[in-house]
Amino acid sequence: MKYIFTLLIISLSGVAFAGGIRGTIKGDDVGPLAFASIFVKQTGTGSATDMEGRYEVQLKPGKYDVVFQYLGYESVTRVVEVGDEFVEINLTLKTQVVVLQQVIVKAGKEDPAYTIMRKAIAKAKFHTQQIDAYTATVYIKGKGQLTDYPWLAKKALEKEGITKDRVFISESVSEIKYTRPNKFEEKVIAVYTNGDNKNTSPNSYIFGSFYQPEIAETVSPLSPKAFSYYRFEYLGSFKDQNYEVSKIKVTPRSRGDNVFEGLIYIVEDWWSIHSLELEAIKLGITFHITQVYNPIEDKAWLPVSQQFKVNGKVFGFEFEGQYLATMKDYKVTLNPELEMELTVIDEKIHKEEAKAIEQKFSKKGQEINERLNAGKEVTGKELKQLVKEYEKQEMKQQEKPEVISESKYSVDSLAYKKDSIFWVEIRPTPLSKEEERGYHLNDSITEVQRKRDEGDTLRNNRKKSKPGFQPWDILLGDTYKLGKMSNFRIHTPYGGFNTVEGFNLIYRMSYYKRWVKRDSTNKEARPQTSRLEISPIIRYSFGRDLLTGKLRTDLRFKNNRITLEGGRYVEQYNSNEPIHPIVNSFISLLFGDNWMKIYERNFVQLNYMHRFNDKYVLRSEWLWARRSELFNQTDYTLFRTNRGDYTVNAPVNLETPNTGFDPNRAFVGAASLEARPWQKYRIRNGTRMRVQGSTPTLTLNYRKAIPGVGQSEAKFDHLEMGFKHTL
Repeated sequence: MKYIFTLLIISLSGVAFAGGIRGTIKGDDVGPLAFASIFVKQTGTGSATDMEGRYEVQLKPGKYDVVFQYLGYESVTRVVEVGDEFVEINLTLKTQVVVLQQVIVKAGKEDPAYTIMRKAIAKAKFHTQQIDAYTATVYIKGKGQLTDYPWLAKKALEKEGITKDRVFISESVSEIKYTRPNKFEEKVIAVYTNGDNKNTSPNSYIFGSFYQPEIAETVSPLSPKAFSYYRFEYLGSFKDQNYEVSKIKVTPRSRGDNVFEGLIYIVEDWWSIHSLELEAIKLGITFHITQVYNPIEDKAWLPVSQQFKVNGKVFGFEFEGQYLATMKDYKVTLNPELEMELTVIDEKIHKEEAKAIEQKFSKKGQEINERLNAGKEVTGKELKQLVKEYEKQEMKQQEKPEVISESKYSVDSLAYKKDSIFWVEIRPTPLSKEEERGYHLNDSITEVQRKRDEGDTLRNNRKKSKPGFQPWDILLGDTYKLGKMSNFRIHTPYGGFNTVEGFNLIYRMSYYKRWVKRDSTNKEARPQTSRLEISPIIRYSFGRDLLTGKLRTDLRFKNNRITLEGGRYVEQYNSNEPIHPIVNSFISLLFGDNWMKIYERNFVQLNYMHRFNDKYVLRSEWLWARRSELFNQTDYTLFRTNRGDYTVNAPVNLETPNTGFDPNRAFVGAASLEARPWQKYRIRNGTRMRVQGSTPTLTLNYRKAIPGVGQSEAKFDHLEMGFKHTL
């Protein structure tokens, strides 16, 4: 029955795709070439060879131009007539002859790589604006395995069927859509996996662009600030598909997690990426990236195949893996305003020519198409300014100009249910024997785990009938559901040590209630959630033999937050509480230092916050308090040699040696405005995320103490303005 089913799959796949091309690709100096690129121009389809150099591309009957590529070898273009049968094309690619031009780099002279990179960097933004939209289908296959792991984890891993020789495999198919200037959509239509990728997925590189200043939080060699991060070296040039291609070595000026190292190939005159081999290290994980580009619509160069090698060590678990991504069914819409050809002049090398061009054509406020229609030659500096102005005008026309990127990610409900016939049809290359063994092993382990999980489910269902309150919950804490949207929680008690209270114990309970309001007219809109929290907090000081506490009520609704609290409680002099009580406890008990300075207050405090939007926040506060100074009650430490080293419980101020005070009352009102006027955002699946460093934070705070209210004695006015910017 098993063999009949296999034959049925093969026969059905043969009906769906009657013909195509298949064969083996080798190198003239080596054997089969793994992951060689095959690109069909008419369909915009990319594919790749397997580990044994074999490939198979299914095509409808017709005539096709097929490009065979591999980095380091000469590309071959074949015109193929496909009928109802597969056409066998076996190729041996010749080693690429890289010609090093007779350029002598003397001391103090610049390497020719820099003029090439200046032109490519100047045109990078032009390339991102050159495409109005495109759609494509992406196939990603990854495989990897653990190569080493801690011996303590061996037993647990083997119980799950994980050994050093087990290969984990994952496959996915996604439909992607890009719309200029900043919208990207990905829909995963099929997934098959037999393991966790341990967060080593290269998707941020696959769906990113090296034409952008950064890709996966790493500075691109085509970034405007690339010369601050990289050194470039010219290694020669070669001809490929009638294009002149320059080979450039990329070396980081200083190593780190935000730089690449390797090779980038630039198409002369077009100043596009031809291909690249770059390596980046992130959090101890090394990503080796190989991308091959091809001209789509003869103007826009886009990646058609990508290969990634991943290896690293995390918490003693050492792993390695490979990913292959191929793009097919490219449908590209070019920007009609930027279809012109242009010549980029390096103003640093050709100073007189660049000066003449700028004097002849440059005009303030000139649009890019007007300028380039006036003259095809443009300096790198001028081109960057023109594209920057073009982007500004484009952003102004957008509904949300503050949004720099918008992405949507979704997984089809049937993605994990695709059958074997689907995968046979969609795979660019058949599975290798090793990959087939990995899938068969996974099926066996999955069946064993399923039976085990069924037994666990029965046991867990018995445990789910949890009783209510138990006596030990007072010491351990627990949460009790009171209704669909409310619960009650006993927090685990905690404590600490300081010189005023000695040892202390803090006990807290909380009641939570939520209300959710959904927009019936817009199902995709995020629901509005209101939240209420009521928390009594009790604090017992063993050194003072005193019980204090406070009650805190917090209500959040729409863009508002109201907090009311009051009681008798110990506070740090600095209301921001810069010293954590646990840290102070260890410092005091081990070393005899008391960094934290505290006082006591009887108080009532009301806080209100209103968020107008993500840029502007208004806060106000009203506080009445009776404040009392506290004094050291103990000199206890764990080591007798440290006793007597404690300082008095009073803040240190060089201008006021005596910072002690008598009991007093104060009534203080405060208002503050916080502004992030130029805040930019990224939107992912409808959620707005701030772009750090896109705007400074401006603050205006005013505090006033009013005497006579509740016997208040304090009187002062305090105005503060702040500017904060994180780069």
